[in-house]
Amino acid sequence: MTNALVLGFCAIISLIVAPCSISAQPTRAFFVFGDSLVDSGNNDFLATTARADAPPYGIDFPSHRPTGRFSNGLNIPDLISLELGLEPTLPYLSPLLVGEQLLNGANFASAGIGILNDTGIQFLNIIHIYKQLKLFQEYQLRLSAHIGPEGARNLVNRALVLITLGGNDFVNNYYLVPYSARSRQFSLPDYVRYLISEYRKVLRRLYDLGTRRVLVTGTGPMGCVPAELAMRSRTGDCDVELQRAAALFNPQLVEMLNALNEEVGSQVFIAANAYRMHMDFVSNPRAYGFVTSKIACCGQGPYNGIGLCTPASNLCPNRDLYAFWDPFHPSEKANRIIVQQILRGTTEYMHPMNLTTIMDLDSMT
Repeated sequence: MTNALVLGFCAIISLIVAPCSISAQPTRAFFVFGDSLVDSGNNDFLATTARADAPPYGIDFPSHRPTGRFSNGLNIPDLISLELGLEPTLPYLSPLLVGEQLLNGANFASAGIGILNDTGIQFLNIIHIYKQLKLFQEYQLRLSAHIGPEGARNLVNRALVLITLGGNDFVNNYYLVPYSARSRQFSLPDYVRYLISEYRKVLRRLYDLGTRRVLVTGTGPMGCVPAELAMRSRTGDCDVELQRAAALFNPQLVEMLNALNEEVGSQVFIAANAYRMHMDFVSNPRAYGFVTSKIACCGQGPYNGIGLCTPASNLCPNRDLYAFWDPFHPSEKANRIIVQQILRGTTEYMHPMNLTTIMDLDSMT
């Protein structure tokens, strides 16, 4: 087992019991912002209904217990960390995030949130994106107290950042109910433009807070997840309207990132084509070892697509055969496929470069 893997395994165990004692300092920190696709447990510390704190969530995690991840096992941030030999970042609200653990970064993500503050209000107490950015400022003050202002500034400048937003602004806002407030306010094209303009402010704020390598994921094929098939599809085909929303949003996101990079004079923001990454196994699940991409492993109702996973839900015996773990979230195996494209994918998946290229470039500076 390589040293990187030892560190990674030790980090996973630290999430279950207590932080490991590791003398080697991390080569770079990792910060995570966004929604349930990347939440590693912050919502477990909040009074919210958007939680993954009951079995069988975590059934394939090393502890075989729920961790707050909306997954049967590891999520995308965990897998990126392990691939790069980093310790997976702890949730910012975790009491274990103290001392040397601060040097690894932090995960600020919170299930249910979106680009807009009114997205996810039905989940009550969640960490909206501007609150995540405030917590990031608070983290930097704590880090400065630990290693000094210059050390903290350098750590943040060199860090890798992942941000995943946008899907909930459609699923849990615009299309949540017929004639929603936002759908009455905006046509879909106008809503997409509004989201992009608001997202730009978020990303610019991230830059102003010192981040210099930011992976930005687009939305996946929202109309193809089991939850939307259960609610909107009579034939099992992806919902046309939600697919249209993704088709409008994702190209405009890339354009906006290109413009932001021009404005700041550097390739800070990297676009990850989550739609393409998902559609590979959604459209041809058997090519990736799945028996289905329509039925969630865990859930209830048509396609196991109603509600979240609970101890009373239907549960498949082999999670590796299912592209979706629950009605909204990929299985760990699907997350591994996505992370491989983030690391090594062509420009069809990662624009203007993949994460391996980024790490190689940064190692030379």
